[in-house]
Amino acid sequence: MNPIALIGAGPSGLAGARALSRAGIPFIVFEAGPDVGGLWNIDNPRSTMYESAHLISSRTTTEFAEFPMDSTADYPGHRELHRYFREYADAYGLREHIRFETRVTSVEPVDGDATGSSGWRVTAASPDGTTTTTEHPAVILANGTLAEPNIPTFRGDFAGELMHTSAYKSPKVFKGRRVLIIGAGNSGCDIAVDAVHHAASVDLSVRRGYYFVPRYLFGRPSDTLNQGRPLPARIKQFVDTRVLRAFTGDPVRFGFPKPDYRIYESHPIVNTLILNHLGQGDLRVVGDVDRFDGSTVHFADGSAADYDLVMLATGYRLDYPFVDRAHLNWTTAAPELYLNVFPPSFNGLFVLGMIEASGIGWQGRYEQAELIAAYLAAVRDEPDAASRFRADAAKPWPDLTGGYRYLGLDRMSYYVNKDAYRRTVKRMLRTLPSPAASGAPAASGAPAASGAPAASAPTSGTPTARTRA
Repeated sequence: MNPIALIGAGPSGLAGARALSRAGIPFIVFEAGPDVGGLWNIDNPRSTMYESAHLISSRTTTEFAEFPMDSTADYPGHRELHRYFREYADAYGLREHIRFETRVTSVEPVDGDATGSSGWRVTAASPDGTTTTTEHPAVILANGTLAEPNIPTFRGDFAGELMHTSAYKSPKVFKGRRVLIIGAGNSGCDIAVDAVHHAASVDLSVRRGYYFVPRYLFGRPSDTLNQGRPLPARIKQFVDTRVLRAFTGDPVRFGFPKPDYRIYESHPIVNTLILNHLGQGDLRVVGDVDRFDGSTVHFADGSAADYDLVMLATGYRLDYPFVDRAHLNWTTAAPELYLNVFPPSFNGLFVLGMIEASGIGWQGRYEQAELIAAYLAAVRDEPDAASRFRADAAKPWPDLTGGYRYLGLDRMSYYVNKDAYRRTVKRMLRTLPSPAASGAPAASGAPAASGAPAASAPTSGTPTARTRA
């Protein structure tokens, strides 16, 4: 067979490449940027990273299990993380299978066969505008979930500068300006903390309340507590709400609305510096925006203020622009996929990394990749096992919420509980035979029109030179 096409060389794409390599499945990676790392490579033209960005989950809960980070930082910054991904790719020989600066423009079924039985035609463009078209038995979409800005519409027109956080790189943009940041998610709060050191004034517009989790509790990274012993949802919510009140107080006293949901029913904010700056009077919380009028922003409570810069910290929307949404069973805000990976039709398309969960880490993405690789190997080597896997997917899908009642927001449409999700993925992995590696991935050259590329022994094992920091 021709190699599998894997789109993207960020964390999820690298996880996919590693899993396919270990399973001896030929593959080729298409990466639009000049290097691995995806958005963590700030020099990638498509990166949405900013200078002050760090992990909001701790190093040991985020890293790939087989490849510990060579770092002593609990919350490394983006440049250290980009180095980590480069080292990961080099350690397992993944880079040689990646076509850099090659942007996929379309993924279409061969001969219009939507079942995928005839394979998939991938068209990609190089920087000079040259396009190439190749055919593949399957395509794994791993191009990320944080690239397409979600830009809401507002009544009226704003006379100053309107910027989305996706374009933000440096706090120099705030120097001496009156700034309004719309949205108080993790990026919005990070950027607000940047802005207070440079701007003339900073206001933070919010619509709902938030839970603020400190990075450290009892002297340890907060997400390392209670690892491996998940509490029932209601007990964890009860306990953690009271712990947070003891450590951070009530955010309502700083001007935030009272949350209309329980903790962990939306992603918490891992940033308590924002509360410090509110307490110091460095910024203030304002209400939801009603309309723009020149340099004046009117709020829903009837108040108004003038600004020079409005920063939209309004998140991102899921986007796989090169493939028809019908092929991904996309009927709501996100594709409806078995385990967030497999279209119910099992048409040869797979989505890797379309998952959000507190603490899922890159290891959670790697486990997704292992499942895809095991399924593809079963299709190749043991079709009956693959058929049984598809039959399981035709049954009612497992509950991945872990008992949490997630908010019905678009950005929460592919949110899961990490413990319930990883437990289910591991259980389904056990239903498939362990892949019998039959060769290494294809080289990075274009696959032939037919026939399998040459293969050699796959890379496996952890590099002996690395030790856990």
